[in-house]
Amino acid sequence: MLGLQSYGSSSENESENEEQATEKTTQPALHLQPVDKTHSLSTALAVCAAPDVVPMGAVAVARTLDPTLKEVTYNPRYEEMFAPVKGPEHPNLTMQQRAPRNTLAGYVEKAHINAFEFENQRRTFHTYGYALDPTVDEAADGQSYVGDLQSAYDDNGKTVFEAPKAKKLRKQEKNDNPEDVEGFLGPWGRFENEVTVAKPNEQERAELDELLSKRHKRGRIPEDKPLEEKSTLHIKDAYDYQGRSYLHAPHDLGVNLRSNAPPPKCFLPKAHIHTWTGHNKGISSIRWFPKTAHLLLSGSMDCRVKLWEVYGDRRCVRTFSGHRQAIKDIAWNNKGSHFLSASYDRYIKLWDAETGDVVSRFTTRKMPFCVKFHPDNSKQHLFVAGTSDKKIICWDTRSGDIVQEYDRHLGSVSTITFVDDNRRFVTTSDDKSMRIWEWDIPVDMKYIADPTMHSMPAVTLAPNGKWMACQSLDNKIVIFSALNRFKMNRKKTFTGHMVSGYACQLDFSPDMSYLVSGDGDGKCYIWDWKTTKMYKKWQAHEGVCISALWHPHEASKLVTAGWDGQIKYWD
Repeated sequence: MLGLQSYGSSSENESENEEQATEKTTQPALHLQPVDKTHSLSTALAVCAAPDVVPMGAVAVARTLDPTLKEVTYNPRYEEMFAPVKGPEHPNLTMQQRAPRNTLAGYVEKAHINAFEFENQRRTFHTYGYALDPTVDEAADGQSYVGDLQSAYDDNGKTVFEAPKAKKLRKQEKNDNPEDVEGFLGPWGRFENEVTVAKPNEQERAELDELLSKRHKRGRIPEDKPLEEKSTLHIKDAYDYQGRSYLHAPHDLGVNLRSNAPPPKCFLPKAHIHTWTGHNKGISSIRWFPKTAHLLLSGSMDCRVKLWEVYGDRRCVRTFSGHRQAIKDIAWNNKGSHFLSASYDRYIKLWDAETGDVVSRFTTRKMPFCVKFHPDNSKQHLFVAGTSDKKIICWDTRSGDIVQEYDRHLGSVSTITFVDDNRRFVTTSDDKSMRIWEWDIPVDMKYIADPTMHSMPAVTLAPNGKWMACQSLDNKIVIFSALNRFKMNRKKTFTGHMVSGYACQLDFSPDMSYLVSGDGDGKCYIWDWKTTKMYKKWQAHEGVCISALWHPHEASKLVTAGWDGQIKYWD
């Protein structure tokens, strides 16, 4: 009450306050003065410096725990530990995503089970097909099983450690008397009612026949109706006044086509003198008629083979049609009476060059990439073919049988070249290797592979038989010795052209002065054999110039073939 009474201010109080203020200024600081004994503690002013704190009993302090927390550093209350999760929640979560989980698939509670009991039940299930039901709930009585229930009830649920009774074995004939030499059976006695002949009955036989026919159909390449094999003769005078066919080389040309000697000196061709046209698609291979070269055979991607005159009117003599897909390679026999055509339709066909008939057909259901008759006159009934399944297969044209298989390459076989008086042959493959084989021995006698080597899809033997020129896909022509060691001649490498990705055929001039090759841009290149210097190049075709061949009896004439479907003659 005294405090309230003195609460109102008056002029007297103000004057008193002013007097006190003046006294304070004249007197020293209070805390430096001695305590006045007249003031007791009861009358002293009490000051509380503690902050305002909520009383302990007034409100419960809410402490929150992070739901993902693994460890707490104090002893929380039960209500804090099991309080519901609060806070903002993802609005689009499904019920499954909202549920708490400690594994990827859900929430797994730890179960405590005896290790021996667990292993016992696992082995029992693995061995006998049943085990105790592991379900834990009020309904589980510990007597129900999972798995093969019938076996479980037959064996009274015995586990592997309790060994259920052995299964009844079939009765076996026994004769363990060693003195009975003829009738002794030992452990090999027959079972009762054992059938020793596995002969199918009528029903099983029908099922087997149906299965085999299905399998046979699945493995076969579907073929349409049989393709008509025909040839068309384009000239009227197929026989001369003496009854000789167009295969007979003429005498009145001023060139001795039957000579074995090459021209004394070869020259570079300068002009384009003729173009043979007739193929609808690109040419894949051309071959001179053997020895005389008065005819030219060409295989094309339009599935046809054509025979052309080289002298006279340079007409198309005959067209051979009988393949479903593009021709890959062609090869004459020594006489020139027959030739082989290998196609992507997986067939190799032997044609009579005079009549145009197909003499025989050969296939292994794999694509042939190159074919060659054996060059010996005594082995003209044999030819070899390199196929896409890494094999070189030798056929006998008389019987049509495969007589030998050379299966050592690791990629499809690209070329076959006979060397060393035809006692050996050299093959190249997409596995970037070269292998040398003795004839009729299916194991390679020499294997040439080098990390720097590339695939060589075209190989030509030199006229003197000492060297092989190989078109390497790193835009080079590399030279190998064709004699004993088959060593690469590092000094002779011909470059400057672009053949990467194309099997451009190459050839030597008859006197071995020059080397000629096409390239991927349609150009034709001529190099000097001795110096490896490029002498000439010119644009021969639009697209790829796939083949270039020098005429064996002419000093300066060569023929080129391209993917533009044209064959050009140069002089």
